Amino acid sequence: MKRGYADLPLHYGTVPPWLAQRMCLLGGAIVEAIVIEYGRAALLQRLSDPFWFQSLGCVLGMDWHSSGITTSVMNALKKAINKRSEELGVYVCGGRGKASLQTPAELLAIAGRTGLNGDELVKHSKLSAKVDNTAVQDGFQLYLHSFVVTKEEEWAVVQQGMNPNERMARRYHWLSSSLRSFMEEPHTSVCGRNQGLILNLTDKLATPTKEGILELTKETPDKLMHEVSLILPRHHEVKAEDVNLKRLGAALILAHETNVSDMESLLLLEGVGPRTLQSLTLVSEVIHGTPSRFSDPARFSFAHGGKDGHPFPVPTSVYDETIEVFDKAIRQAKLGDKDKSEALKNLSVISQEMEKGYTPNNYFDKLVEHERNTSYKYGGKTVYGDAKKPKGKGGTQLSLWDE
Repeated sequence: MKRGYADLPLHYGTVPPWLAQRMCLLGGAIVEAIVIEYGRAALLQRLSDPFWFQSLGCVLGMDWHSSGITTSVMNALKKAINKRSEELGVYVCGGRGKASLQTPAELLAIAGRTGLNGDELVKHSKLSAKVDNTAVQDGFQLYLHSFVVTKEEEWAVVQQGMNPNERMARRYHWLSSSLRSFMEEPHTSVCGRNQGLILNLTDKLATPTKEGILELTKETPDKLMHEVSLILPRHHEVKAEDVNLKRLGAALILAHETNVSDMESLLLLEGVGPRTLQSLTLVSEVIHGTPSRFSDPARFSFAHGGKDGHPFPVPTSVYDETIEVFDKAIRQAKLGDKDKSEALKNLSVISQEMEKGYTPNNYFDKLVEHERNTSYKYGGKTVYGDAKKPKGKGGTQLSLWDE
């Protein structure tokens, strides 16, 4: 199992209604596309991957590195999925604070409607929370517990703890299909700041310690949690070093420097503007990308920016068009016409092909400047207000090829 840490700086405040609504709509479309294309088990696997989860939060327009991604994404997915649970066969329970305490009642209610083993699901929910709050004593106390279950009775848990003294959060991921024991390396991943020596009674190396505790000996457990490579910095801005410039550049070239009408496989997307095509390409990769493609979650913030203005304000008109395109593709696919959904899938494939022959130049700062200067054209918004047209500045010329 993967196990480790990533910095998740604590961010307080609420998601503005204009963003929360869009996160719900796009998050729901992404989930539905994954279930249609790959199945419910694949959705749970993605949710249990901290890199994918962080990438999803970025493409939905949240602050790219903060603890708030966990709460806002799970809240959006709960609202979106539970409206269509009977159709999707997926149910989301729990949430932040008092909502987490409702998880057992929600699971029992779902079991009553579906015939799932409610008592067993409640047991799994409570045990996963107990392990991360008690068996793993790392200085973080849980304040969010989300339990996602499918009609096959497979489940995933995403939960988060807080250490207010360090102003850091740690996110824990669970996946039932990977679980062999609640007390021996149960997580698919643990994301949070490295605290040094911690008490981790779920480490398989701690078996002698657990036996010693049961025998009332005074053996002191001092097992270290293994590290995972997702390390999120404290700085708010997105920097070039946070992004795989080769991957991002290839997606941007597809959107801005390629005539879509020249690509037979993408003809059904003709009429979509370059800026929306940029977002569609990144959303396509969230749906269809392989796990190795999510090692730089910050890259996905270049789909719809961030509510704090980093790397740029959220372009609401582009966001809305992205939602509309994916919703239409899903509706058509349900009716047996998969041409448009295949075209959207091909965006991520073609972007990866372009990547092979692309050598990135120093376009990053120019890209961020360009996005900020043109944000007003696309209904750019942040928590601080609407984006304004910059004064006394001409258009930024952006070239993604070597100079």
